[in-house]
Amino acid sequence: MMNYTRQTTLDAVKDLTVEELDFLFDEEANSIGMLLAHLASVEKTYQIVTFENRDLTDEEENALNPALDLGKNAREQIKGNTLDYYLEKLEQVRNETIATFKTLPDEWLFEQAPFWWDLPANNYFKWFHVFEDELSHRGQIRLIKKMLRNRKESIK
Repeated sequence: MMNYTRQTTLDAVKDLTVEELDFLFDEEANSIGMLLAHLASVEKTYQIVTFENRDLTDEEENALNPALDLGKNAREQIKGNTLDYYLEKLEQVRNETIATFKTLPDEWLFEQAPFWWDLPANNYFKWFHVFEDELSHRGQIRLIKKMLRNRKESIK
């Protein structure tokens, strides 16, 4: 499921230029580049939370931001990168995820720990959230591409 989700994301961003990756529909919007950086940061966060069974350190959180939180800082800092830049980050973090999954017993998926609002959640749910987040943002990416295309057509 994670690989299928990733492939559909890669298909959605194929051949985008830096200008298209940086396009902001308005001053509060996320760009496609921001969303791709966010996907990598979210997955890295869940590696730490589930594989290492701990919260992020302040240093790790700072390294993963502004992509993790998005917002104003991300709009200011995440721009000017090529598609290959984002794809390499996504591939690197996914390779680490898959390599670690291969070392874990199936029972690990069902181990529970406090999660959102301190309620118990198993690792299956936590990793479901990783690709559920990607699916949601892939939908945003498709909408941004349509808005960009409409803006380009209205300029003609």
